[in-house]
Amino acid sequence: MLRGDFIRMSPPPLSVVIVSWNGMRHLPRCLATLAPQLPPGTELVLVDNGSSDGMAGWARGSYPRAHVIGLRTNLGFAGGVNAGLRAATSDLLLLLNDDAFAAPGCIDALLAAMGHDAGLGAASGVLLFDHRPDLVASAGVRVRRDALALDLWAGRAAAELPTEPQPIFGPSGGAALYRRALLADVGLMEPGFFNYLEDVDLAWRAQLRGWRSAVVPAARARHIYSATAGQGSPFKQRLLGRNRLRTIVRCLPTPLLRRYAPAIASYDLLAIGYAALTRNPDIVAGRWAGLRELPTLLHQRRAIQARRTATIEQIAHWLEPALPPWQTLREQRRLDTILRARPG
Repeated sequence: MLRGDFIRMSPPPLSVVIVSWNGMRHLPRCLATLAPQLPPGTELVLVDNGSSDGMAGWARGSYPRAHVIGLRTNLGFAGGVNAGLRAATSDLLLLLNDDAFAAPGCIDALLAAMGHDAGLGAASGVLLFDHRPDLVASAGVRVRRDALALDLWAGRAAAELPTEPQPIFGPSGGAALYRRALLADVGLMEPGFFNYLEDVDLAWRAQLRGWRSAVVPAARARHIYSATAGQGSPFKQRLLGRNRLRTIVRCLPTPLLRRYAPAIASYDLLAIGYAALTRNPDIVAGRWAGLRELPTLLHQRRAIQARRTATIEQIAHWLEPALPPWQTLREQRRLDTILRARPG
C-alpha cells in the first residue's frame, strides 16, 4: 500500500524518489542538476539504503525540506525504491538513480508526456553515458523471445533519436515516471530481486495488466553506468542469472513459455557453456539459486497470471526475435568497449 492512497487532500504535483547506497560521490551532482527543474511543491524523497558515507546527514543538512528515509541495512535497489514509494504522496512518482544527472528540460518533458496522454502508465527518460553523452546507455526495456531483457537503444547515437515519445515495453528504473494508479494496480518492485531486472519484472506485470509505457526522447540524463556494483562484477552476474529465471517463471504467460521455450533454453544452455569456457561460476550460481526457489516462484506466478487482462498476442507483439549467440556477444562487447573508455 502506498502512503498517498490515504492522503488525498492536496497531493504534490510530483514525488521524486532517489535511493542511494554509499553514493555521496554522485548524489550532490544528481540533486544539483535535478533541483532547478522541479515544479513548485515537489516532494523529494531520499532513501539512505544503509549507507556508511554520511549520506543521510548530508541530505538533511543540504535539503532540509526533503523527506530523508534512513534504512538500517541495504535492502537493494528494489527494497529502497519501495520504501521511498510508500512514503511518497503524489499521483506521479519519479524514480531517478543517484548517479543520473538530469539534463535541462528532462523533468518537464516527462511530465508533459504524461499530461498529454492520460492513458500512459509510465514514461522512461533516456540515459546517456556520462563519459559519452553522445551515446545512449538506456531508453527503457526491450525483451527478446529468449526472455533476454536489454537496454533499449543502447549504444545508439543520441543525435539520431526520434523527437516524439515512442511506445516501449517498459521504462528503465534509472529514470522512470510512474502513475500511482499503475503501481496500485500491479504492485511495487519485487523486493527479493535486490538489484537488477526489478524494473523488467515490474514492466512485465504492467504489460500483463494492459498498461502502456513510452520513452520520452527529450527527457535526457547522463548516467554513470553500473556505478554501484560494477559492470560484469561477480555480484551482478549472480543476480542477473537468478533474477532472469525469477522473471521468466513469474511473468511469462504459459502460451508464450511454450512457444518460446526452445529459444529460452538455448540461451541459458549457451550461457552455462560460456561460463564453463570463461571459468565464471557466478553465471551458473545465479541460475541455480533461482531454480532452488521454484516452489515459491510458482506460487507467485499463479497470483500474477490470474490477474492478466492483456491478450497473449498483445504481449507477444513486444517480444523481439532472438539473435544468434555471436550477435548477442558482439553487442555486449561493443557496450564493454564504450564502458572501458570512461576515465578512472
